[in-house]
Amino acid sequence: MSTAAVSSDPARLGPVPAAARTRTAGRPPWVRPSVAVLLVATAALYLWNLSASGYANDFYAMAVQAGTKNWEALFFGSLDPGNVITVDKPPASLWLMALSGRLLGFSSFSMLLPNALCGVGSVALLYAAVRRTSGPLAGLIAGAALALTPVAALMFKFNNPDALLVLLMVAGAYCTVRALDRASTVWLMLAGAALGFGFLTKMLQAFLVLPAFALVYLVAAPTGLGRRLLQLVYAAVALVVATGWWIVAVALWPTESRPYIGGSTDNTPLELAFGYNGLGRIFGGDGNGGGGGGMGGNTMFGGETGLFRMFGAAFGVEISWLLPAALIALAAGLWFTRFAPRLDRTRAALLLWGGWTVVTALVFSFMSGTIHPYYTVALAPGIAGLVGIGAVELWRGRHNFAARIVLALMLAATGVWDFILLARTPSWQPWLRWVLLVLTALVVAGLLFGLDRIRRAGIVLAVAGVITGLLAPGAYAVVTASQGHTGSIPTSGPSGNSMGFGDRAGVESAELIALLRQTTTKWSAATNGSQSAAGLALNSDTAVIAIGGFNGGDPAPTLAEFQQYVARGEITYYVSGGMGRGGSGEIAQWVAENFTAQTVGGSTVYDLTTGATTG
Repeated sequence: MSTAAVSSDPARLGPVPAAARTRTAGRPPWVRPSVAVLLVATAALYLWNLSASGYANDFYAMAVQAGTKNWEALFFGSLDPGNVITVDKPPASLWLMALSGRLLGFSSFSMLLPNALCGVGSVALLYAAVRRTSGPLAGLIAGAALALTPVAALMFKFNNPDALLVLLMVAGAYCTVRALDRASTVWLMLAGAALGFGFLTKMLQAFLVLPAFALVYLVAAPTGLGRRLLQLVYAAVALVVATGWWIVAVALWPTESRPYIGGSTDNTPLELAFGYNGLGRIFGGDGNGGGGGGMGGNTMFGGETGLFRMFGAAFGVEISWLLPAALIALAAGLWFTRFAPRLDRTRAALLLWGGWTVVTALVFSFMSGTIHPYYTVALAPGIAGLVGIGAVELWRGRHNFAARIVLALMLAATGVWDFILLARTPSWQPWLRWVLLVLTALVVAGLLFGLDRIRRAGIVLAVAGVITGLLAPGAYAVVTASQGHTGSIPTSGPSGNSMGFGDRAGVESAELIALLRQTTTKWSAATNGSQSAAGLALNSDTAVIAIGGFNGGDPAPTLAEFQQYVARGEITYYVSGGMGRGGSGEIAQWVAENFTAQTVGGSTVYDLTTGATTG
């Protein structure tokens, strides 16, 4: 595989000198308008009906709301402006959403806007990164493939951390590609910094692409091995600094005057990173009991582990539409460039996006702890990059029959697999899969047997191939983007479904919300777990303590701390229910024993301002 025509050897495509590469030959006049169309269309898709999901995941929306009310809550990612406990992730994505809320006023639109823009930015950076190695056409195909991946259309319109995570990982890849141009230490350090901020977005998941970044630089940077190794050390330093400044700030902040780090067992972000959100996710345990087909069945928590997990019921329609084509492109590309010089940029690009795809897919496939289908949005840029590079490089070598066979195989595998995926939702547009199958057969036949006879119509065949390859995921992405999604585990598709803990913001009683709005204390109420607290806080626009954090199991506040809040008159009501265990159960028992219950809008409520013992 190369960036120009085939070599004299008809059995393979040969390497091409850097000077002959398309990207240095001048920019064709169609490039700028095409890029503009790509980005405008992506923005339209992701901004379209943006508020349909309401507050999306109430858990993060509650923290965003808190960040618009209190700067300390914004810095730590607290669930409430009184800073009792944080979300169980680092706060970088919350910073963007809360700052947007401070600028535009807190609303569904202002909260989701930064994530939609992260999607547009990811597509733009992926285009730019692929263009530098394989030309603008490959970049356009890669960008379109990312934009039209169903799980991308889902998560770039949602308020989970994954949107910013993807943007930062793609930014890291772009910086790595720029570093390869002239063995630039600065660009490589910027790549490390991008992944460092990725850690502050979703912790260790950001580091899944590190092996690919390091490998491609060691293999293809135009400088000596010693300097390459030293530059990687500098990049590691940049990564540590970008990661560590917030962790150090949290460590130095007196624990009694900051919120508890939700999800951790020792109130530190490092334990959270390597425990519940790290090794616990990979190997299970440490609060991660849902993987491997356990709690929640095959869809909510990923189903059974194994090599084909990404093609299964949980993940298939989210991410695997172009995965067969990407893997074929990777294998064929590495074979065709096996005799290329060390600095060959096509092979470097294959190592970058291929390493990204393979490592991430394998980790996701064999994780035994908690994993949800939407995690796979982190795979989308790698797959899109491989598809864009593979399709264009093979098309450039189309006069070689071996290249045509591989290109036809990519398209055939995509058409057949997409037919299978569409059949998993048989009631939605059943005609589409048959149209796809017919188009695939026609384009594959044209590639294999008609190209020599219809050379003047080659551009028509190329366009038909791109449309055919993106038809099914594109249709699924459009229908995903057109519908609202709520809950903690959203999924793509025509049903607009979501799984896991539901959206509480829309089910709280008007009578209870009116009661909370009348309060003047530091916290209007407290309740067990964030799922109950979020609905109260979002609807009443008041501060509510989520006792125990996400699932009610974190030791914040403790019973003694809660009693102090009550003694100081800082909480008006306790609303029973929610997810309570451990310390939250003790608080519930203490409240029931010392205060009188009343029913408000179907909820059991205790007025904590009436006299009671606090011992």
